[in-house]
Amino acid sequence: QVQLVESGGGLVEDGGSLRLSCAASGRTYTSESMGWFRQAPGKGREFVAAITWIGGRTYYADSVEGRFTISRDRTKDTVYLQMNSLKPEDTAVYYCAASRRVRATAEFDYDYWGQGTQVTVSS
Repeated sequence: QVQLVESGGGLVEDGGSLRLSCAASGRTYTSESMGWFRQAPGKGREFVAAITWIGGRTYYADSVEGRFTISRDRTKDTVYLQMNSLKPEDTAVYYCAASRRVRATAEFDYDYWGQGTQVTVSS
C-alpha cells in the first residue's frame, strides 16, 4: 500500500500561482510514476501531469503545458505541482496518484490516490 497526502490548495486570483505537494508513504518503492489529476464540478477526472521517479521524465496535458511544472524530491518521497498563470478554468479538486507503470497518463494507469485538495481560481 502507498498512502498519498496532498497539500497546498487554496484560493488564488486569475493569473496567480500555487504549488501543490504530495507526500507519499508506505511501500513507495513499488511505484514508478507519480501523477496529478483534477476534477472540476460536474466533470470527469482528467490527467494534468506525471513524472517518473527514476529519471524524472515528465508528461503534461496540453491544457497546462508551459504553465504547470511537475517535479519530485526522491529524498522526501514528495512530488510537487507548480502552477503558474492560473485561470478560472483550472478550478478543480486536484488529486495525486501513484502508478506502477513508467509511462502513466491515464486514470486507469494509477493504483493509489490521495484525498484531493481544492484549487479555486477567481476571475
